[in-house]
Amino acid sequence: MIVLAVGAHPDDIEISCAGTLAKLKKAGHEVVICHACTGDKGHYVIPPDELRVIRAEEARQAGAVIGSRVLSLGFPDCEIFSDNMESRVRFVDLIREVRPDIVITHAPNDYMPDHVAVSKLVFDATFVATVPSFKTGRPAAEKIPALFFMDNLSGLDFQPTLYVDVTDTFGTKIEMLKKHQSQLVWLKEHDNVDIVDFVTCLGKMRGIQAGVAYAEGFIRHTVWTRPNATPFPV
Repeated sequence: MIVLAVGAHPDDIEISCAGTLAKLKKAGHEVVICHACTGDKGHYVIPPDELRVIRAEEARQAGAVIGSRVLSLGFPDCEIFSDNMESRVRFVDLIREVRPDIVITHAPNDYMPDHVAVSKLVFDATFVATVPSFKTGRPAAEKIPALFFMDNLSGLDFQPTLYVDVTDTFGTKIEMLKKHQSQLVWLKEHDNVDIVDFVTCLGKMRGIQAGVAYAEGFIRHTVWTRPNATPFPV
């Protein structure tokens, strides 16, 4: 299967679902990681033009840990909107390029505007990409992929319908997260969060709920036209 994980920024995927992606990759599935925004505003000191380059390299290194392809849609931070045609076209072309069986993205009630916009754009694009008369630079996709929402930060207002045991790949998840060194600094200074400890605690909490050491939680999006018989292959 082809699994596409779409986050708003470099590091969002590593925070919320990298253990699952590592497990999928280990099982032989193709994993593609995409960040919609460049992460250019995620620092107090490093200017956006410089930070954009740094974060692209951090994302590349994180993906390389599991041998994943890493894509960027190139939006500046805080400048992505779900009701914009240019945004819709970029997301539709992403789906048409990758042609995933499964897509993972932010939940609609996540904590910041870029995350919420990406959630809506992914939902829209996974459907619109299959409509031949919606013309972009790529041919229409053949099927609507299954859609899963990854955990909100700290798990607030998120009740998983699926838990993935990531005990064996949790170390890989942390290795991927640590490639985002600029954000370890930003999150400490902006949010007073040690993100490695933060992610470890959430992994343990979901693990307690699932009866394992570490787990990641997901909500399967169940609406008509979604291929709900498609298994999550872990």
